Amino acid sequence: MTDLKNTSTDRRSFVNTLVLCALAVAVNILGGYIAAWTGAPLYLDSVGTIYSAAIGGFMPGIIVGFATNVIKCFMDIESIYYGILNMLIAVTTAYFAHKGFFKKTFKPLLVIPVLALITAIPDALLTWFFSNFNVGGYGESLAAYLWHNTFLNGLSSQFISDLLIELADKAISVVAVIIFIKLTPKRVITDFSRQWLWQSQITPKMRKAMKNSKCRRVSVRTKIVLVLLAASVFIAASATAISYMLFRTATIDDHIKLANGLAGLVADEVDGNKTDEYIEKGEAAEGYKETEKKLYRLRDSSSDIEYIYVYKIMEDGCHVVFDLDTEEIEGSEPGEVIDFDNAFAQYIPALLKGEEIEPVISDETFGGLLTVYKPVYDDNGVCRCYAAVDISMNLLSNYGYGFVARLISMLLGFFVLILAFGIWFTERSLILPVNTMAYCAGAFAYNSDEAREESVQRLKALNIHTGDEIENLYHAFVKTTEESMQYVTDIQHKTETISKMQNGLIMVLADMVESRDKCTGDHVRKTAAYVQIIMEEMKARGIYEDRLTDQFIEDVKNAAPLHDIGKIYISDVVLNKPGKLTDEEFEIMRSHTTLGSTIIDRAIEIVPESGYLEEAKNLSEYHHEKWNGKGYPHGISGEDIPLSARIMAVADVFDALVSRRSYKEPFTFEKAVEIIREDAGTHFDPLVVEAFLGAEDRVREVAEEFEKYSKENK
Repeated sequence: MTDLKNTSTDRRSFVNTLVLCALAVAVNILGGYIAAWTGAPLYLDSVGTIYSAAIGGFMPGIIVGFATNVIKCFMDIESIYYGILNMLIAVTTAYFAHKGFFKKTFKPLLVIPVLALITAIPDALLTWFFSNFNVGGYGESLAAYLWHNTFLNGLSSQFISDLLIELADKAISVVAVIIFIKLTPKRVITDFSRQWLWQSQITPKMRKAMKNSKCRRVSVRTKIVLVLLAASVFIAASATAISYMLFRTATIDDHIKLANGLAGLVADEVDGNKTDEYIEKGEAAEGYKETEKKLYRLRDSSSDIEYIYVYKIMEDGCHVVFDLDTEEIEGSEPGEVIDFDNAFAQYIPALLKGEEIEPVISDETFGGLLTVYKPVYDDNGVCRCYAAVDISMNLLSNYGYGFVARLISMLLGFFVLILAFGIWFTERSLILPVNTMAYCAGAFAYNSDEAREESVQRLKALNIHTGDEIENLYHAFVKTTEESMQYVTDIQHKTETISKMQNGLIMVLADMVESRDKCTGDHVRKTAAYVQIIMEEMKARGIYEDRLTDQFIEDVKNAAPLHDIGKIYISDVVLNKPGKLTDEEFEIMRSHTTLGSTIIDRAIEIVPESGYLEEAKNLSEYHHEKWNGKGYPHGISGEDIPLSARIMAVADVFDALVSRRSYKEPFTFEKAVEIIREDAGTHFDPLVVEAFLGAEDRVREVAEEFEKYSKENK
């Protein structure tokens, strides 16, 4: 049932996303129509792009922007060349949205000048190139005024004009987006933004940790972006170069056809029989002016034609028959002799014979020209002169620049789309899932059942659904982690059981030793309780805080019952003697410290890495040492005595003072505490005594509890 509900929710979110993207595209198209219908110098075709990028990120913004330009190009082919502008708008808006600008009411207004600037620059460049290095577009009038009436050049004037238009356009667009976002239900925005992720949203803490993570060399993200960039740039550069060469060849061929056709018409208009008369008399010759007027009309029939002239080719040069004036250059007079250009040197023999020649491309007296010569024949079929048509190669270059500008702008749009899709796809299907899994693995906590459960739930909450091997890896990772944590929990429970068994065995062993000593009663249990109280008080007061770790406290607490383990080797005669011990017997009794150390050494050989056994050895061997160095068995002093033994010394003596022995009556609690206080700095570590006295109430409770227990079990 849950799976069906989730599927239904996913389907609803997907449909909502498609509808919202379609509406955003429609808003762009409608805005463009409104701007065109009103005649306002605005575009209004990026409202949907800004909106989708603001709520969903750069990918939906780019898709909406690109789709808008593709649809518009069916009505205006020039629209496809400006697709890069919508891409820049989408990326810029997504960046500011990621920084939280669109979560405030007025903060998005700060985006307006940035959007205007990043669109005005390419807009001005494209318009300048598309207009053959002239002003154009919506701001043509203003740009022309600035160009001709200020110090600004043409391109700068175009930029200023476009920037002013873009500022007004983006101000209206951003305000409209703010209103749309306010009117859109939050659930719709959430579904729309999450639809572009193939897993659950990640937390800011997780995102920050992943951002700060470092790779040993280069990240996968960077590698993929570099590969995409290199491939896209290579393909774009190759396509541009090949396309330009094909375009240039085709353009030259087209203009050769134009020049050939026009040169043929010129040849038809010139009467070859009158060639010499035209050269000799010029405008005074019959029919000369009428023919010249026809040639002017032919030249004006195409803006691509630079020069039209008619030459008679002779050994001494080109004899002018007709040479039409232009705005920049006055034509040569009839009969004037023009020297051959170097570019025609190889064709002079053929021209002298009256033969046709191939079109000639030259760059000499009159700049770069494409020239076509057509023979003019008399009635006898003899070539008397040549009709020539020149097309400026600079004009052809301008066509080429415009073509390259259009091609590059179109390719840039596709380039940004492909790159953005590649980055988005890689980020969502590979980088983000792998990084989030790595984060969850690195941040996994093992120290408690709750922490482990929380870590597993954090991993499961990623809900990665890329639908490929990454998703398979994720599910395998979750399954393995869950099973591992169950295994860890089982191991921990077994470890706790073993620890309890171990502590129980230690206590049984201590009881066995204690049962031989008729004087000590519950000595090992009471001293263990006092030791724990003293250590906890020391930790609370910050005494020896560098040494008093949780592990140290746990080890000492578990080892405390073994401090008299050496008594197992002491004879019952000595151990339970009711009277005072002789010197020899006392020496035997004192040996229980080193004997205990030897016993525990043997245990350490069997279990070498056991912290509590190390402390048990310290307790057994050194708990009768004194702070002033007058204790036994080694007579060491101060901090040379292990800390655990210094703590045990206070607990051991205190219990001996308040307990009944066969050779003495118990001291009162107050008297025993006073003795401990007086011996601070001589017998005992003063800081340990400080902690003991600070926990006096807790010590009293333990003493009274054991006293009560002892009476009840008599």
